[in-house]
This record gives sequence, structure tokens and C-alpha cells, in this order.
Amino acid sequence: MADSAVSSAAPAAPAGRLSFASKLAFGAGDLSPGMAAIIVGFFQALFLTTVAGMSPSAVGAILLLGRVWDAITDPWMGLISDRTRSRLGRRRIWMLVGAAPFGLLYFLLWFSPPFGDVGKFLYYLVVILFFNTAYTVVNVPYTSLTAELTSDYDERTSLNSFRFAFSIGGSLVAGIIHGLLITRFCADANACLPAESRAGYMLSAAIFGVVMVLPFLWCVAGTRERYAPPAAPSASASIIGQLKVAVGNRPFLFVIGIYLCSWMALQITQNVIGFYLTFYLKRADLFPLVLLAVQGSAMVFLFVWSAASRKIGKQNTYYAGMIFWILVQSGLFFLPSDQAMTAVFLAALAGVGIATAYLVPWSMLPDVIDLDELNTGERREGVFYGVMTFTQKTCVGLGIALTLQSLQWYGFDGSLLPGQQPESALTALRWMVGPLPTVILLIGIVLVYRYPLTKQRHAEILAELARRKAA
Repeated sequence: MADSAVSSAAPAAPAGRLSFASKLAFGAGDLSPGMAAIIVGFFQALFLTTVAGMSPSAVGAILLLGRVWDAITDPWMGLISDRTRSRLGRRRIWMLVGAAPFGLLYFLLWFSPPFGDVGKFLYYLVVILFFNTAYTVVNVPYTSLTAELTSDYDERTSLNSFRFAFSIGGSLVAGIIHGLLITRFCADANACLPAESRAGYMLSAAIFGVVMVLPFLWCVAGTRERYAPPAAPSASASIIGQLKVAVGNRPFLFVIGIYLCSWMALQITQNVIGFYLTFYLKRADLFPLVLLAVQGSAMVFLFVWSAASRKIGKQNTYYAGMIFWILVQSGLFFLPSDQAMTAVFLAALAGVGIATAYLVPWSMLPDVIDLDELNTGERREGVFYGVMTFTQKTCVGLGIALTLQSLQWYGFDGSLLPGQQPESALTALRWMVGPLPTVILLIGIVLVYRYPLTKQRHAEILAELARRKAA
């Protein structure tokens, strides 16, 4: 992976404005992770319990271990990419290396082996660990590109609008197509037998396993790292030392907390909504429509909130989106089981607020990295992005595991069809899709209120960095 020199053609600092083609290519880099994340997030727990025949507690343990492993590898991948020197720069080379394994391992996630309980547990654990590693190899370097493409405060928000437009757009298309494919062989889409679903899952996995390789190649070919780092972090600097510097950055801790609250609320909802539609509303067939509503509105409002952010700032944009999301999310708790179509309407309204959860935390992070450069003289994008995803994946993994375990505590049985689950399990589903995410989102609003790095302060940081480089 090592090459002693960065391309001499690279400019000394990131340009302010980026071309439309560059933004498109950068955005394409999050297309495959977005497709994989939406399918895995919404369907994996449901697949493992109802198709593979595993208990919710076993599924929760697998997903938690996968998240913990993923979280551990993220900071290491960030540090590795920070130290990489190649003709493709520090980040894009890893996207090229990881693209094919990403597609292959995604396919293996949905294979149902003819093993017993222990064999299935070990199979899915190993495959998920390897898939999460491939995800880390492509995604941590990719997300680290943001700070190296431009230093402009508002342009970074615009850049992330393109990123998440591809991510949400890809997830929208993937979720709908996947939802249709997995019921392709079912006699009744609302009461699909495991054997029928299994064939649909395999067909979908084969299609998306191939398609997901291609966007990484577009991103690698269409972007160029414009920041030539003054020096890589010292090879003698341990990962622990690098992590201490990162967590010693106070604004960074706020960004981690803001992102964690937003993403945990979203991930818990993603994992539970399939159960909610299938067993509480008894309308599994509405899943593609719900996904279209939430992801479609989120994709549109990414650009609305991006424009608003230039006028009212990132913090105020986050307040507006989160308050909207909270009002809608809490409404799912009170939704009567015979009002299934109302869930589609609420999903469309939720997407308005969810767009800010995608946009704001990731547009804050490059500003924090600039502050670190001012304080230390080094650029550590990989470490910061790795630490952020480390925290998010560990905590979210724990939250999802507890959620699935709670379903089992309250009597959920994956072998029962809709209409057969105990009332206690249905009540638990309503709490997990409404009040629980609401409380988490309120904590995020408090953290945004205390966030210290304003647009004015960031401008001062850039001005001081420019003076140092000119000296």
C-alpha cells in the first residue's frame, strides 16, 4: 500500500468550491454503503429470526459482537489511511482494495446454511465480522475524504448533501427493490413462509452483491484528494496516543454525542419498524411504501436543509429538523393498529427531520478536524472519523441488542405469524418505535445547544491556519 510520495500535482490546500462532477463522484462513494446499510438495518434482524430461525437473543448477540468488532477496526483503519502514501492518495486506494470483498461478503450475509443452532450462530457471526471489516476498509477512508476535498464551511455542508443524496437515494431504491424481491416467491406477502422468503433473499443478495461494487470505482476515478498533508502522524505514535488527542478535542466530543443520539434513534427505529409493520399493523406489504416515504422525503429535504444551514447555521437547522422528527416519531406510539396507511404519511413527515440527522453531524466533523490541525499541526481525518464511528457502532450495537432482547423478554416468538404474537410483545414494539427514540433525540438537542464551534469561530481557525502556511 505504501508509496513514498504523494502526487506532486496535488495542491497545497483544499480549494473552496468543487465542481458538480466532483460532488457527484464523491456522493457516489456512499451509494453502496447506503444500500447495504438500509437493507441490513431494516431486514437483517427480521431475516435471522423469521427465515434463518434464530432466537431474538442470539440475533442480538451476533449483531452486538459485529458492531463491537466493527467499532474496534474503525479507528485502526482511520490511522492506517492517515499513514498511507500512494499514487491514489491516502483514502481512495483503500476503497479500490475493499470494493470486491464488500460485494461478495454482502451476498453471504443472506445465505441460509443447513446448520443447527450453534452452526448458524457461528456462520452468521463470522460472515458479519468479515463483512463489517470490508465495510470499514471502504467507508472510513471514504468519509475521511470530506475534509480533504474542501475547507469551505458551507461547501462541506453542500458536499455532504450530495453524499447523503446518493446514500438515501440508493437506500430508497435498494429498500424498495429488496422488499419486492424477498416476497417474489410468496403466496401471501403478509404471511410469507420461511422457505418462500429464503429464495427471495438469495435473489436480492446476488443482484445487489454485484451492483454494490461499481459506485466505489466511480468515486475513486472522479475525485482527487486536494490536501497534501504536511506530515503523516509519526509512525511511532501509538493508536492510543492518537485516540487521546482526538478525545481531548472538546468540540469533537459534542459531535460524537450529537451523531450518536441521532443515529441510535434512527437505527433502533430501522430494526424495529419491520416488526412493527408485520406484527402490530399486520401490513408487511406496506414496507416498500413506508421506505419510499421516509427516504424520499429525507433525500429532498437534504438540499432544503443544506440551503437553510447557510442562512440560519448548522445548530438551528438541527433544532428545526429534530423537533419535527420527535413530533412524528412519538405519534407512532399512539397509532391504532387498524390505521396502517397513516404510518406511510407519518414516515414521509419523519423523513423531513431525519435529513438533518444525516447532514448536520457529518458537516460539523471536518470543522473539528481543522481545530485539531490548529492545535497540533497534524491532519488526522482518519483517526477522527474512526473514533466517531467506533463510538457510534458500539453504542448503537448495544442499543439494538437490548432492543431485540427486550422483545424476547416480552414474549415475541419469531415462529408465530401476524395476529398470533402476545399483546405484551406488541406493546413493547410500540414503545421501541415511539417513546424510546424520542428520549434519545431530546438528549441530542441539548448537546447541539452546548456545541462550542460556531461558523464565526471556524472562520477564525481557517484564517489562523492560512497565516501559518503563509509564514
